[in-house]
Amino acid sequence: MCEATSRLLSKYYIKNKGFICHHNVDKGLLVGGVTHPVYGGGKVIEPPDVTVAGTATIVGDIGEIKKMIYEEVDTYLSKQLRFIDKLNPEIFIKIHSGSQDLVGLYERFGKGDMPLANDTSIGVGFAPFSKLEKMVLDIEHFLNDPQTKKKYPFIGEDIKVMGYRKDDEITITSCIAWVSEFVSSQQEYYNQKAKVNELLTSKFTDNNTKIFLNTMDEGDSIFLTVSGTSWENGDDGQVGRGNRINGLITPYRPMSLEAAAGKNPVSHVGKIYNFKGQEIAEKINKLFHPEQVHVQLVSQIGKPVNQPFVGVNYISDDKIPENEIKQIIEGSLSIQGLEEFRNKMLNNKLDVF
Repeated sequence: MCEATSRLLSKYYIKNKGFICHHNVDKGLLVGGVTHPVYGGGKVIEPPDVTVAGTATIVGDIGEIKKMIYEEVDTYLSKQLRFIDKLNPEIFIKIHSGSQDLVGLYERFGKGDMPLANDTSIGVGFAPFSKLEKMVLDIEHFLNDPQTKKKYPFIGEDIKVMGYRKDDEITITSCIAWVSEFVSSQQEYYNQKAKVNELLTSKFTDNNTKIFLNTMDEGDSIFLTVSGTSWENGDDGQVGRGNRINGLITPYRPMSLEAAAGKNPVSHVGKIYNFKGQEIAEKINKLFHPEQVHVQLVSQIGKPVNQPFVGVNYISDDKIPENEIKQIIEGSLSIQGLEEFRNKMLNNKLDVF
C-alpha cells in the first residue's frame, strides 16, 4: 500500500511539476481486527485498520492528495485480497511536508542533473539463489497464484513459508490461512490440508525434502479465517517487518535493514541501492557464473547517487576481471540505468517485497 502510494505521488508530480518531487511514504501500519470464523462462514466483530504515513511535497490541495491516496490504498486492497469486502477495514492517511533541506535536493532533478542521495545508508544484493531459497519462493508464488486460488479457493492470501536445510535434507514449514466459507467441517479441513500437502510434495520435493503445513493444528484449533488473512484477528504488521525486495528474508545472507516500499525512486538510497545491488549481482552472475556473488552499496547523504562506496565479493574458480565488474556497476548507476529503474518502479515492474 505504501509502494502504491509512492507510485501515485510520483505520477502526480510528473503530471503537475514535470519531475518527481520529494516524498517518503514508507511508514505503514496494520492494526488487526476481531473476527469469529466458523465452518462455512463467520463474522467480523471489529474491522482492522491501516495507516499510511510519511512526508510528501504538497503540490496543490493537500485534501485532494490525501483523497487520491485513500482511493489508491482502497483499490490496492481490493486487488490483493479476494475477501476484503468482508473486512471493510478503516484507512487512515497521515501525510505532511518534509524537511526543506531534503526537499531542496530535488530542485536539480528538473534540470536533468544526477540526483543526490537523501540519506546515508546501505543496499545489498546477492546471486544466485540457493536450491532452498528458490524452493521457498516457488512454493509461495504457487500458493498465491490466481490459478491456484481458483482451483483451491479455501487457500487464503496469508501465507508464510520457512525453509530449513541440514546437509542435503530440506524441511519446509508453511502456515496457510484457510478461508472458512469453503470449509464445512473439521474433517473437510483436514482433508483439504492433506490434499494441499500432497500437491506441494509432488510438485516441489524429492526424497530429501519434507513439507509440513499448519503445524499448530489440533482438533478444532486450526488456522481458520473469515477473509484469508490473520490481519482480521489481531495480527498487526508494519512496513519493513517482512520480505526484502527479492521476496525472501535471508538472515544468513547480506541483508539491508531498509524497507524499500514507499521510498521515492529518485534519491532514496534505501530503495535504489537495494535494487541496484541485486541488479549488479545478477548481471555478474549471468556473465561469469560464480558460485556466489555479494554486492554492497553505501551512500553519503548529499552526494550523487551514482557515487556510492561499492563492495563486490565473490566465490569462483576463475578470477573475474575488475574492469568488467566496474563497467557493470557504472552502467547500472548511469543516468540511463537510473531512469530505467525509475520507469520500472512507476510501471509496477519491480516487486518491493
